[in-house]
Amino acid sequence: MKHIAALQKLVTSWSDGLEPSDAELDAIETEMPLVLAEVELLDALIAQLDRTPNDFDARRIRRARNRVLDARRDLANRAADLTVSGDAA
Repeated sequence: MKHIAALQKLVTSWSDGLEPSDAELDAIETEMPLVLAEVELLDALIAQLDRTPNDFDARRIRRARNRVLDARRDLANRAADLTVSGDAA
């Protein structure tokens, strides 16, 4: 009986470093409102593909775009606050 063995190294070796770090999880949590707003906008755009857009669809897309812009603004302001907070006034 012949034994079959791998002749190459594993593509991704197993290590304890495969889990995201706390800093990466915090960054994901910080960006989550923007991600959810973009998903909502995408849902609104996809929903109007199958039918003729009406006033309700236009309003839904406009509100979703505004939520994306608000989330981007909040994220940018939060990043600016973190860099400026240690500076002298």
